[in-house]
Formats: sequence, structure tokens, C-alpha cells
Amino acid sequence: MAKRSFDELNLNDAFLFASALQDEEICRLILELILGRPISKVNVHTEHGIFLSPDLRSVRLDIYASDEMQVGYNVEMQQKDRGNLPQRSRFYHAQMDVGALKPSEDFRDLKPSFVIFICTFDPFGYDLYRYTFEERCLERDFALNDGTRKIFLSTKGTNGTEVPKELVEFLRYVENTNDACVKEAEDERIGRLHGRISALKKSREWRAGYMTIGELMEDSREEGRTEGLKRMLTLTSAMTKNGDGHLIPSLEKDRDLLERMYEKYHI
Repeated sequence: MAKRSFDELNLNDAFLFASALQDEEICRLILELILGRPISKVNVHTEHGIFLSPDLRSVRLDIYASDEMQVGYNVEMQQKDRGNLPQRSRFYHAQMDVGALKPSEDFRDLKPSFVIFICTFDPFGYDLYRYTFEERCLERDFALNDGTRKIFLSTKGTNGTEVPKELVEFLRYVENTNDACVKEAEDERIGRLHGRISALKKSREWRAGYMTIGELMEDSREEGRTEGLKRMLTLTSAMTKNGDGHLIPSLEKDRDLLERMYEKYHI
């Protein structure tokens, strides 16, 4: 299958999703649509940005954001079911808690955290748009209230009457990121989201990044340079975020420039 152009990408594409959620307003809108509550502001931590999955099959986003209440969100797009999402959600919660407390702070100071997977498949086979998990007592069925929650979304859900309409509209938009889908959506946030993503698609820096990463992935598949590619993906993300995106197309041929950029961003 021929590689899609940057303009043709839907939000379920790992690179577009990665690019989009580094925009804090896009991230905020998506979290509002998923969680069904207003969020006034989020901070996206770009050090948890774009990188290559260990099996070299895809670039994926493991993005970490926090809101004004210091609630943490780990969000990821999933296009293939590898059968390990429950274990990965456990691992991501552990990662989020590492370093969350200072030596003098009490465990009760830990802030709530959400791990969210947006899947283009049904991860559990019940045809639901949303699966939500939290720790509960098996004997008396009450919540542990440890502040953790895992949410698995599926674009293949069929229970539209059991979830908010705006969530269904968002999941449709994930797979159909175009004007026609937006016209059918009633929630105005879908239109705002589409406006920002359309503007992002016009960015020369992100277009160049998409082409460069595609070429590097092909090289990596041939040569097995997993760690080097992860390093490059981290670099291109940092360059785009900090105004050096116009230099990305030159990295492949200009090794001196590449090394200077690695040094500049301490990668």
C-alpha cells in the first residue's frame, strides 16, 4: 500500500496523532470529549513525545499531559491489537507515579492519573465505544479510590445510546478526519478540533518531519537501528516544537548539522 500524503492522514495515524497532541489546545479538546467534563488548561510534557515501538512496526505517541488540578493523563493511539494493553496500562501508571512525590510528601499527595488508549479495534470484544476500569474490592464491590483509572476507547463500538454523543462523534472523527465528518457532528468542539488539525497539516515543518521519519523507518527496518531511530524521532519532535523544524529535511544529508542538533537538545 502506498504511503499516504500528510494531507490525507486521519487522526488515527500515529504520526498525525503525535503531532496534534503536542498542541495543548488540541490535547485539551480531546480530553474534554473523552472524559465528558470541562478542562480549562493542560500542559503537555513533550519529553514523552514521539518514538518508535520496539518491534519497528509503527511510530507511536506516548504523551503525558496534566491539567490545572495536576491530574495526569497518558494518552496513546493504537491501530493493532497485540494482546498486551492491560499489562501496558499497568506499566504506564507505574511510570507516571515514579518521581511524582518528593521525599517529604505523603502518599496521599499523589494526584489522580488516567491511562487512555484510543483503539481502532475492539480491545475486549463487547462492542463498546468505551471500557473504563478502576481498582475495586472483589468481596464487597467498592472502589479502592487510589486515584487511578484506565480508559480503553474503540472506534468500532456499537452502543451509541450508552455513551455521550460527543464521544461517538469524536471516535468517528478519529477515523474520518475530514470536512464531511465535521459537518455531521453536532458538538462544536469537533469543528474547533478540525480547524487546528487542518492548520497543522499546512505546517511545512510537520510535513518535512513526516517525510523524514518515513524514510528513517524504512532505513531502520533494513538495518535494524532501533535505538538510533528512537533518538532521531525525539530530536525531530524537539526541533519542531522549538522553531528548528525547517532544518529537518537537511538532517539526513548533513551529518554535522545532525550532531549539532543532538548537542543543542541534549539528546
